[in-house]
Amino acid sequence: MELEGKNAIVTGGSLGIGTAIALKLAEEGANVAINYRKHDEEAKAVVAEIEKMGRKGLVVQADVSSFEDAQNMIEKVVKEFDGLDILVCNAGINWDGVIWKMTEEQWDRVIEVNLKGYFNYIRAAAPIFKEQGSGKIVNITSINGLRGKFGQTNYSASKGGIIALTKALAKELGRSSVNVNAVAPGMIETEMMSQIPEKFLQIARDETVFGRIGKPEDVANCVVFLCSEKSKHTTGEVIKVDGGQYI
Repeated sequence: MELEGKNAIVTGGSLGIGTAIALKLAEEGANVAINYRKHDEEAKAVVAEIEKMGRKGLVVQADVSSFEDAQNMIEKVVKEFDGLDILVCNAGINWDGVIWKMTEEQWDRVIEVNLKGYFNYIRAAAPIFKEQGSGKIVNITSINGLRGKFGQTNYSASKGGIIALTKALAKELGRSSVNVNAVAPGMIETEMMSQIPEKFLQIARDETVFGRIGKPEDVANCVVFLCSEKSKHTTGEVIKVDGGQYI
């Protein structure tokens, strides 16, 4: 197992990609804590699966956009797990609209969750990683943070900001032997897909070189690599998991 005895946090781990990441980290030996804001039962079910694998699991109600909630969760996890080695920032939302119709609330909320939410958790974890001289940070972004997306100026801006954040952090934390990388999925089969009209799903399939949409496990496998010692000389990178959709 790649991550035996490691302690991890996955934000937004109660659904979709976050659940797949949390379970894959546990499968590889890590103790895993996840947060939730609304999906209480789903979060508890994920932790139950983690514990079935013989790992420690922890669920914390926390709004990622709250600086205080993030600090409190990090402190709780360190106390319960006796340390922290891995932080996967994954929690995110979308609230789409073309720019000439987008409200201030739409813009602010997406930036607060998707970008400030990552800052909140990284700010809380960074001093721990610096002091111990090790740590892995993986930020889940999107290919739309690289290419932009019609009707998603707020989402694309937040995901592009995550990419810039990742590269700056890699420089700041590198001397403390902390790896900071990002994973940029394309279209992935999650609960959010139910809201997308079939014609747009087909466009996404046609954009890939495989003619298919990815699965959460495809992203999780990449995250495990970045959290393992196999990636010890990889930092500041953005790895696309999109079936060639970006190209």
